[in-house]
Parts: sequence; structure tokens; C-alpha cells
Amino acid sequence: MKQYKTVNNLVGWITFLIAATVYCMTIEPTASFWDCPEFITTAYKLEVGHPPGAPFFMLTANLFTQFVSDPALVAKMVNYMSALMSGACILFLFWSITHLVRKLVITDETNITRGQLITVMGSGLVGALAYTFSDTFWFSAVEGEVYAYSSMFTAIVFWLILKWEDVADQPHSDRWIILIAYLTGLSIGVHLLNLLCLPAIVLVYYYKKVPGANAKGSLLALAGSMVLVAAVLYGIVPGVVKVGGWFELLFVNSLGMPFNTGVIVYVALLAAAIIWGIYESYNEKSRTRMNLSFLLTIAMLGIPFYGHGASAVIIGILVLGVLAAYLFASKLNEKIRMSARTMNTALLCTMMIMVGYSSYALIVIRSVANTPMDQNSPEDIFTLGEYLGREQYGTRPLFYGPAYSSKVALDVEDGYCVPRQKSTDTKYVRKEKTSPDEKDSYVELPGRVEYEYAQNMLFPRMYSSAHTAYYKSWQDITGYDV
Repeated sequence: MKQYKTVNNLVGWITFLIAATVYCMTIEPTASFWDCPEFITTAYKLEVGHPPGAPFFMLTANLFTQFVSDPALVAKMVNYMSALMSGACILFLFWSITHLVRKLVITDETNITRGQLITVMGSGLVGALAYTFSDTFWFSAVEGEVYAYSSMFTAIVFWLILKWEDVADQPHSDRWIILIAYLTGLSIGVHLLNLLCLPAIVLVYYYKKVPGANAKGSLLALAGSMVLVAAVLYGIVPGVVKVGGWFELLFVNSLGMPFNTGVIVYVALLAAAIIWGIYESYNEKSRTRMNLSFLLTIAMLGIPFYGHGASAVIIGILVLGVLAAYLFASKLNEKIRMSARTMNTALLCTMMIMVGYSSYALIVIRSVANTPMDQNSPEDIFTLGEYLGREQYGTRPLFYGPAYSSKVALDVEDGYCVPRQKSTDTKYVRKEKTSPDEKDSYVELPGRVEYEYAQNMLFPRMYSSAHTAYYKSWQDITGYDV
């Protein structure tokens, strides 16, 4: 087995060198099309790019730009970073393939034959190098975009769950899961693509922990993984900003304190809640305190508060009520009750996600500095929420909404037909002071106004009225509007 590990590590690094060398030899010599020039600019001078930003990408790329003194070479250095990150992705892909093939080919790990070793290494080489030279991956590997970095994160976290699988029955195996949570938090500051790896991670966990795994259990595990993805994507990412905004309004508008006081208090209380929960679940002295600290942490993270305005509060209370009923149920089967170890690991994971997610503080700090490129100017908790929510792009009817041919609904008012409109939730902006003695405060402004349509459908795929000519061409529609 020791010989196998040596060969596996050696061939893996050779694969990395092949991929990294090819990518470094074929990088773009300067900035390429689309978002690359913007990402390079934001990295070089730590400026604020388009929503939702990529702060951890900016920090890493900025480190690479420090190795050149000529500004003309800055773009090339960022491209080199993408090439090396892509090479690292190939490295971890190789190790993931050899891990899985080893499970299939090798029956006795104390006596690995040369043929088995060649089969495993050959499979890893073929799979990793096939991906190395695939058109799409090679294209993103040689330019200053976030996809190369995000691919590396995806490869690492999947490889880490395979490392956990090797030691899952050992006392300290959970450290691999906590490391995955930290890297997931960091990856949010690059691209949200890495969250799509969570279902695969959950399945590996399920198959390892449940000896009699079956199709029904696999489907339940997948459903649970979707809940986990939603908890991060629609819970933690916007929820922290949302709850922080509530604290900010309380301390600034209601208590008359300076800007950002509520955010500072919120961050301190959130950290205290997480630490309390970790302490209680580690000591296991009181099940009641353990459950209360867990509920408080979930609430402070904003996970249950899906949506906007009053609906978010109602949904949050309902979710917390269901969770409390589960945690405090006295007659619950011990097999489905959340154990102290599971709760402790979950809280540690949320803490590490928050540590990684904290890279977004860079966006606010640099926006306050009024950098030359300061898109959306996310200088406070409310504008940061709009920035993270990509509100400048509007909405798309992914589940239910109008088609491109739908007409705006009309209402009759005073004998005239007027288009039916709906407004989104209000937003808060800093009030401009008329005198230095005036207290800091936020003012409430109306939200975005949208039209309502008379014809709607499930899963509309041709919905943009700006592309009507293309839709008609694809469907070979002839005739004229009446």
C-alpha cells in the first residue's frame, strides 16, 4: 500500500506538470474578450466589478500581479494563475479517479499486483488528460476568468470527501468535512459553481455511512443535498446580509446610532451564537441549551428567512417552529434524532463557511474607498444585499411566468385601460445630511416596478420579448400580429 501511495502521488504530480505546462504555453498573452479585462482590472487594483463580485479571486489574482513591475504584464500574470489553477484541478481529478478505480479493481490492498497498479494509474491518466485537452476546459484554463479557479475548488472538495471516505470510521474523520465547508465558503468568493458539488458529496457520505444503501435512500440523500444547497445559496448567502440589515435599521433608525453600528453588533452576536452552540454541543451537559443555541445560530445566519419583507419573517418563524419541534420532540426515535456530534459538526461547518464567506468584506471596504470602477457602489449592508442579489439584472421566469407573446394585463380605471403593475419590496438608502449635526439614518424608497401579464405558463423558456424575431425563426412562425 505504501508503494501504491508513492506511485499515485508521483504520477499525479506528473499529470499536473503536463497540464500546467500545456496551459502556461498556450495562455492568452494579454486580456481576452468578455469579462476577462474586468476581472483583471478588479484584481490588479482591487476595484469593484459587476455583481455579485469575486473577492477571493481578486485577492489571489492580486498576489500574482505583485510579481511583475510592468503593468503591461499584469494580464499575463492573471492568465498564468488560471493556468496553474487548472493544472491543480487536473491533479485532484487524477487522484479522484484513481481512488474510485482502486475500489473497483483492487480487492486486497495489502497485495497489489503490477497489473492492478498499471490499471489504476492508466485509468487516472486517461481520464485526467482527456479532460486536460477538452475544448471547453482548455479554453477557460488560459484566460483570466473565474471558471478555472472555481473548477479547482470543485475538484478539491470532491477529492476531500474521498479522503474522508478512507478514514470515515476514525475518531477525527470529521475534520475533512469541516475543511470542505471552509473551502466551500471561500469558493463563494470566486463562483457559486462549487455548490453543485454538494449533492455528490452527500451521496458519498450516504453510501459510506449506510451499509444497506438502496435507490430509495439515494433519492432521499439527493433530496437532503438539495436542501443543503438551498440552505447555503438561498439561506446563508443572502440571509446574513438580510438579518444584518434588520440590526442596522434597529440601531441606526430606532436607536439613533451611527452607520454600521448594527452590522458590528450583529457580527459580534453571530460569532457569539456560533461559539455558544459549538461549546454546548461539545460538552453535552444540557440538551435544552444545546438545542436553543443551535436554533439561535440558524436564525442569526438568516437561513429560514427566505424571501423579502413580512413574508420572509413569516416563513422564518414557521421553519424555526418546525425545527424546534424536531429538536425538542421527547418521543423521537434516537436513530433520527440529531446527535450532539452531528450538531457540533454542523455548527463548525457553518462557522467555517462564514470565515470563507467573509472575503466579501473586501467588496464593501473597496467600495467605500470609491475606486475608479465601483459598480453598484455596495458601501453598506443594504447596497451589498442588492449587489449579491444581482438585482440590476432583473428577474427571469424560470418556474412560472409569461411567454414572449404574452400581453400586459390591463385594468380599467376612470374609463381608461391602464397596465397592471406590481412593485417589489422597498429598499433602504442612506439619507443625505442637510447639516453636520443631523443623525445618521436610512430612508425607505419604493422598489422596482414590474408589469403583470395576462397569459402565464409553467417553465416558460421563450420569455424575452426582446428576442421575438429569433423565437419566430426557430419555430418557423409566419404571419402578422393582429
